[in-house]
Amino acid sequence: MTYLRRNELPTLLRAIHDPPRRLYLRGAGSHDVLRGPAVAVVGARACSPYGAQVARMLGRDLAAAGVAVVSGMARGVDGEAHRGALESDGHTIAVLGCGIDRDYPAAHASLARAIAERSLLVSEYEPGVPPAPFRFPARNRIVAGLCVATVVVEARERSGALITADFALEEGREVFAVPGEITSTLSAGTNALLRLGATPLTSAADVLETLGIAPPERETHRHPLLELLPATADELARATGLPPGEVAAALAELELGGLAGEGDGTYRALA
Repeated sequence: MTYLRRNELPTLLRAIHDPPRRLYLRGAGSHDVLRGPAVAVVGARACSPYGAQVARMLGRDLAAAGVAVVSGMARGVDGEAHRGALESDGHTIAVLGCGIDRDYPAAHASLARAIAERSLLVSEYEPGVPPAPFRFPARNRIVAGLCVATVVVEARERSGALITADFALEEGREVFAVPGEITSTLSAGTNALLRLGATPLTSAADVLETLGIAPPERETHRHPLLELLPATADELARATGLPPGEVAAALAELELGGLAGEGDGTYRALA
């Protein structure tokens, strides 16, 4: 376990209004991971299956392109973004709102170990400092500060993810938001960001294009749902026996991958 002094911090983090005095590090990843291109992926703790699927896919695709995926290791979107990155050969950085020696939430202890085996967990708090509500908004400025861009996947109106987006905007960093259903409370925050001028995100390629990074070629495979298209989501749920949430998540993955498109409620396979 080591730490970086303020004058040793990555340039982007050192440039924020209130950089940490020290940044403690845990994990096998090189310190260079902190200095390469990084994107924050944040969102609701109690996310929908769609939000979880999108977060995991973004984490995987961004990390596969050589971009470090930064998040707060919270439940929901944060955890899925970390897991997605770990499914690639890339890196992910977890920013803690407690002492660097603690795994919070405890349910993510195995996720923390997986991150530490390859990448890094970081915190401005020394070993032994317990998690506390006021430490998480402070943590969010580091999440945004490490990154050239922040992606908000799902967020309620008063979500902590919006605090991260505000920090990013204050520092002149790019903010992306995943559009959501106008009737869903989980989309209220992201749709509000879009009204304020955030960039709509439909795939990891949108972020990579901003960074000037070409997306890696992905192995193509024929998703079983493609064989049932054209169809509505309800028709697919009845035909497959899958829960509607799983069908929605699978359709979101197909849309984000450019394999299917929706019009008038009907999904169709794309060439």
